[in-house]
Amino acid sequence: MDQLSHFDDSGASRMVDVSEKEVTQRFARASGKMRLAKETLSLIRNRNMAKGDVLEIARIAGISGAKRTADLIPLCHILPLESVEINFDFPDQETIHIEAITRITGRTGVEMEAIVAVTTTAVTIYDMCKAIDREMVIEQIQLEEKSGGRSGHFIRAAPNSIR
Repeated sequence: MDQLSHFDDSGASRMVDVSEKEVTQRFARASGKMRLAKETLSLIRNRNMAKGDVLEIARIAGISGAKRTADLIPLCHILPLESVEINFDFPDQETIHIEAITRITGRTGVEMEAIVAVTTTAVTIYDMCKAIDREMVIEQIQLEEKSGGRSGHFIRAAPNSIR
């Protein structure tokens, strides 16, 4: 269990002690995507959904989700986030690409906050559109990049590259 930092030598779970870690600028970027019917995505982009502006409500939900990460994941530290940004892109007529960027000056990283932000954003879009599109798919939620701290800078390799 010595490789898993959330367990002590006896196997008991614990919150990692970060009190001796250096305070550094920390950044994380996560992404995910949703596949929807063309008609659903058109309604979203044109702001014609009966429930309101889906993307803006989802953006607010994603930011709120990032701020509540420690409430959802038991061993995460409560972090004073300095920035949470949610971005949308539309690579085709049936896809929403969601990106979350989180920042902090602190002793521990913000990867979980970025991943929770993407997840909360996607689930909110799903909730707001489920009445008209039951075949939506949320997929490929993943950490894309992180920096700060001892582990250095991580950037996900391109899907077709060899590691």
